[in-house]
Amino acid sequence: MSAEGHDHAIDHEHEHHHKDTFITKYIFSIDHKMIAKQYLITGIFMGIIGVGMSMLFRMQLAWPEESFRIFNILLGDKFAPNGVMANDIYLALVTIHGTIMVFFVLTAALSGTFSNLLIPLQIGARDMASGFMNMISYWLFFLSSVIMIGSLFVEAGPASSGWTIYPPLSALPQAIPGSGMGMTLWLVSMAIFIASSLMGSLNYVVTVINLRTKGMSMTRLPLTIWAFFVTAIIGIVSFPVLLSAALLLIFDRSFGTSFFLSDIYIAGEVLHYQGGSPVLFEHLFWFLGHPEVYIVLLPALGITSEVIATNSRKPIFGYRAMIMSILAIAFLSTIVWGHHMFISGMNPFLGSVFTFTTLLIAIPSAVKAFNYITTLWKGNLQLNPAMLFSIGLVSTFITGGLTGIILGDSTLDINVHDTYFVVAHFHLVMGISALYGMFAGIYHWFPRMFGRMLNKNLGYVHFWVTAICAYGVFFPMHFIGLAGLPRRYYTNTNFPLFDDLQNVNVLITTFALIGGAFQLVFLYNFFVSIFYGKKSVMNPWKSNTLEWTAPVEHIHGNWPGEIPHVYRWPYDYSNPAHDVDFVPQNVPMKEGEEVLHH
Repeated sequence: MSAEGHDHAIDHEHEHHHKDTFITKYIFSIDHKMIAKQYLITGIFMGIIGVGMSMLFRMQLAWPEESFRIFNILLGDKFAPNGVMANDIYLALVTIHGTIMVFFVLTAALSGTFSNLLIPLQIGARDMASGFMNMISYWLFFLSSVIMIGSLFVEAGPASSGWTIYPPLSALPQAIPGSGMGMTLWLVSMAIFIASSLMGSLNYVVTVINLRTKGMSMTRLPLTIWAFFVTAIIGIVSFPVLLSAALLLIFDRSFGTSFFLSDIYIAGEVLHYQGGSPVLFEHLFWFLGHPEVYIVLLPALGITSEVIATNSRKPIFGYRAMIMSILAIAFLSTIVWGHHMFISGMNPFLGSVFTFTTLLIAIPSAVKAFNYITTLWKGNLQLNPAMLFSIGLVSTFITGGLTGIILGDSTLDINVHDTYFVVAHFHLVMGISALYGMFAGIYHWFPRMFGRMLNKNLGYVHFWVTAICAYGVFFPMHFIGLAGLPRRYYTNTNFPLFDDLQNVNVLITTFALIGGAFQLVFLYNFFVSIFYGKKSVMNPWKSNTLEWTAPVEHIHGNWPGEIPHVYRWPYDYSNPAHDVDFVPQNVPMKEGEEVLHH
């Protein structure tokens, strides 16, 4: 069906639109704008749990074997007798914290919210290609969230083999308390999550390819859409591999197969498993696990491109180079997974190959960093909270990326593998960077989502405290990692070697508790502004992209009349041929106006 025919059919459908009930409008909605809000609020709820867990285990690391009443209240007598955290639950907290933050917050909430909100609005479509599939995608995500939270309440405790769930801890139900029902629920939850992610991704890809408005060529797409589009493709390629790993793990656990198990002894008893390899699981896991890092990061980088260009009042520097770097990152991300496995006994030559591909990926990443800095250069900077978080992302992306060069080199990685140096690296480069991108997106598109503005001053408080505390937490971690402190130990008191590092752990925890507490400022701002924020105008940031041409109040089909046509690229800021410093994409070219080279 042609675009015009498609429009007509949809307009015709709108004439007969039924009145929405509460359930069809807010719960089982097929409107992409509502689904985006559902993803965001579910993600914020999961984020509260994930950050809360990290604060609990940070307290344990700073003051090991101390008694805290909060431990007893939250973890109960079994896992915190007399308020002292048990070692089993420490591992469970670390595992579920990692799982929630990586998958449920930074993958689902970030991509789910902004892909859904922005793809139809920025390409000029009435809605997603399949609204029904979009709804199913959200509800599968919701179901998997419920199962993951439910696993916290099983008797033996939740999954406890780290978010990477390496066998044999994850493959033998009798290995540790968390290997039982908690691990089974983890696998079921993740299988459902992957189904949700794939349905969402397929929808995003089809929508971007098929439903662009008239004049919206691929090289007139905002960089946000390029990022979401490529992220969805990476997800379609790599998530099925994790699903296969999870299914094989379920077979090993419940059906007696030996994909990942061989020659295992438990308490002197020889188990019957023969011929499997835990390294096979590592390959399957990291073949998703590394592209996953970019699934988390690329949407944040796309949001940053849009926010920095808009608030510098300048065209983004190197538009085509930015697209090429997104595509290069996507390709390279699938051939670097071995750098997580340098000490798994891999052939040193293979290690050098993975080192080479890993260092290659620094090139497109650096292109993006330089282009952000060059866009900021001599710009008329509007330092609102969204812009500050975007600039913060550029900072953490660079500082986190630099340590990646060390970890990507097999010779150097062996010394710091599985220490806090690794924790510091990936939290800065994918955790904090992606979180900043998410916050930037929320501050920037909140008026588009809810028709009201967030409080700017609370935004400033939120940014500065978060930025200082994020570096306060993860900067010192590099040093305790270089000193040899291993990850995932619930206390280091048995090693006199590490006694001198204890005060650094106290410092890190202090920053973590302050930073965590100040997220309440954001939560207050977010939920109060939905109802009482200052009413937004149609285009509050004077931005060029199509979502700001739609009316403030949400309607089915986004635009009341015809869908706007596109005549120019999305970054015509401060164009000398025009009197105003922004020219939206739906403004026709003037007589004799040159297309700005990009």
